[in-house]
Amino acid sequence: MSVKAFKLVSAVEREMLMGDKAHINIECIECCGKNLYIGTNDCFIYHFLLDENISTAGKVTFTATKQLHKYLGFKKSVTELKAASALTRLLVLCDNTITLVNMMNLEPVPTGARIKGAVTFTLNENPVSGDPFCVEVCIISVKRRTIQMFMVFEDRVQIVKEVFTPEQPYAVAVDGYYLCLALTTQYIILNYNTGISQDLFPYCSDEKRPIVKRIGRQEFLLAGPGGLGMFATVDGISQRAPVHWSENVIGAALCFPYVVALDDEFITVHSMLDQQQKQTLPFKEGHILQDFEGKVIVATNNGVYILVPLPLEKQIQDLLASHRVEEALVLAKGARRNIPKEKFQVMYKRILQQAGFIQFAQLQFLEAKELFRSGQLDVRELISLYPFLLPTSSSFIRSHPPLHEYADLNQLTQGDQEKMTKCKRFLMSYLNEVRSTDVANGYKEDIDTALLKLYAEANHESLLDLLVSENFCLLTDSAAWLEKHKKYFALGLLYHYNGQDAAALQLWVKIVNGDIQDSTRSDLYEYIVDFLTFCSDQDLVWKYSEWALQKNEEVGVQIFTKRPLEEQEKNINPDDIISRLNKYPKSLVKYLEHLVLERRIEKEKYHTHLAVLYLEAIFQLKSVATDNCTETTELLFKLRSLLQKSDLYRIHFILDKIRGTDLHMESAILYGKLEEHEKALHILVHELKDFHAAEEYCIWNSENRGLQYRQRLFHMLLSVYLNTGTSDCALVMAAVDLLNNHAAEFDAALVLQLVPDNWSVQLLCPFLAGAVRQSIHTTRMTQIALGLAQAENLIYKHEKVKQKGTPILLSDKKVCQVCQNPFCKPVFVRYPNGGMVHTHCAANRHLNSNMIHRSSSSSNQT
Repeated sequence: MSVKAFKLVSAVEREMLMGDKAHINIECIECCGKNLYIGTNDCFIYHFLLDENISTAGKVTFTATKQLHKYLGFKKSVTELKAASALTRLLVLCDNTITLVNMMNLEPVPTGARIKGAVTFTLNENPVSGDPFCVEVCIISVKRRTIQMFMVFEDRVQIVKEVFTPEQPYAVAVDGYYLCLALTTQYIILNYNTGISQDLFPYCSDEKRPIVKRIGRQEFLLAGPGGLGMFATVDGISQRAPVHWSENVIGAALCFPYVVALDDEFITVHSMLDQQQKQTLPFKEGHILQDFEGKVIVATNNGVYILVPLPLEKQIQDLLASHRVEEALVLAKGARRNIPKEKFQVMYKRILQQAGFIQFAQLQFLEAKELFRSGQLDVRELISLYPFLLPTSSSFIRSHPPLHEYADLNQLTQGDQEKMTKCKRFLMSYLNEVRSTDVANGYKEDIDTALLKLYAEANHESLLDLLVSENFCLLTDSAAWLEKHKKYFALGLLYHYNGQDAAALQLWVKIVNGDIQDSTRSDLYEYIVDFLTFCSDQDLVWKYSEWALQKNEEVGVQIFTKRPLEEQEKNINPDDIISRLNKYPKSLVKYLEHLVLERRIEKEKYHTHLAVLYLEAIFQLKSVATDNCTETTELLFKLRSLLQKSDLYRIHFILDKIRGTDLHMESAILYGKLEEHEKALHILVHELKDFHAAEEYCIWNSENRGLQYRQRLFHMLLSVYLNTGTSDCALVMAAVDLLNNHAAEFDAALVLQLVPDNWSVQLLCPFLAGAVRQSIHTTRMTQIALGLAQAENLIYKHEKVKQKGTPILLSDKKVCQVCQNPFCKPVFVRYPNGGMVHTHCAANRHLNSNMIHRSSSSSNQT
């Protein structure tokens, strides 16, 4: 694909060189700075000064001013010219002789120093001598298969090395000790210092003109077979892909990142970066193409032209304008070596950003995203394409010159709604990715506000996620946009995030009441309750809890029951809540259950109040429903559980409430709390006839009370069964079952005194078997305990005998280790460590422990 990389500009026209002489032809050229030297076929050297002129429009022209010309005195052509600026010498090859002439006046050096027998020559641009006042020259000698190395000084020459080649050489280039040679049938690399050679690839010198050109340190460009420009290093390898040029190439030059080739009809320009041919310039009759310090010069027999490279930035912009992104990026990367680092970085970032917008316009979003990231794009450049997304307060101004040609997204998509939707989806994704990175630093408000607007417009589920997490959405812009798109729930979240909970609640309540429409959350009422549960503003809680309770008592009360414990303990008095809930009985019950059962607050008024509310609800239900309903059963269960587990309510008060009703089980529980167990059991047995309940009564009433207390309750129950005065078969069977099922809870001897004489042994067989078994077990356990006690006693006696075995001497010289006073009576206390103290001193435990410590310390010191 074509790129306008060079422009061909005339430098020396025919008339300036030849005048009216038709037979003069240009044979060779050399350029050093502004000095242009031309060698002709009539043995003349012409010296021109080249001045470069740039017009205001950027057009480049050259003015050549002739300085002088010099006839060398031979009848042959000047075949080669090389400038040695350090020596102010021009090396001229004519008639197989290299003559040293002055660069300014073209006069030969006075010493007449010259090199004879040269077919062609080249300079070593990577010299090995290290002498700044000489140049190293390599010649192909007229001697067959011979290369000679010379050192050329200001007024003398010195041969350094003569090297023989396997075939006749036709062209040579030098780098350090390495020669790249075109022989008769192949190219080779030869180290003239060591003599080691490396074959490169074959070619036929009879069919084509060889090209050997040094293009960089230890690297050469060669004309290879099949119309390939081959790159080779001194190691004999190629580190670049070849370029494809004409089979009839005459010359080649390098102007990075391009290789320029000349054939019979064209000048072709090839990229070293992607090996593609970039430009073709018609140019007939050309026979010389050389580069001098980055300046590419081409010549015909009668004219000299300069290939002026267009600035790389201009080339890159042309490629971008043609939407050739990949080529532009390759060229930009290759330009790194020709541009100062800081300037390159600025330029390259801008190119990446431009390329990103080109890919974006082509809907190549993945490629665009990577280019935007690599180019560190100010994301507001992208947001500004979308109308109304940037906040009205944003101070952003687009880059100048612009990074793209589009006014907005409508122009870019030409109104195509599908394309616009894709572009918006891309921006959503891109903004979501960059908002938490360094790319967003400095303008997070712009990014988050734009993202909110996109989410709201697209009805995207991530809108709520954005608003409930850390964000920088600007309130004014965002609120207006959410209201425009009827996202009232999201607007409430925005208010909440900005500390305006009152506005948020007001909006959400309107949604629930149906004043405004928003179907974002079907459970918005429950959400408001939950919000109020964790709200620390008491005024808002009191204000909207009334509304919540009116909507649903059982759900609304969760505002108080599910509040964090710290909030409940510090900020809100339960009595205030109870007084507010008095007109909502269901809520009041729920809240008191929360205080009593969950928080376990031990206050009589809460426990009593809850029990009374249970009773009132039960009485009300019983008054309207004849049969037992589920709600009544549930309330009875809660009441019994409270009466059983709590010890804080006013028992007599509750008992008075239920006296004369059919709440017999509850009465029995209350009598049990009053330790009036006979009344309780009488109710359970004779009024309820619930024998299982009677047994359960004995069990729960004796929990954590000891075996004797439990046995007393079970004996009471047995007495209730047996002391009825009538022979009730059901009671008899209940008594038998009680004994047989709870044998361990009875004293067998007392039971045998209570049971009627007419009961058979078989009837009480399980009880008797259990009682006997328990009696035997108790006896055996007692015997074991007695044996253990006797053994322990024996051990103590043994210890006592051992202690008596050592006499204890007490004299008036012995003193108490506690008070240091002598013993007046033969009464003392002796410790295991041998220390003796008065009995009254030993009685003091604190002194005793200190004495033991001191005695132990004394023993350790001893």
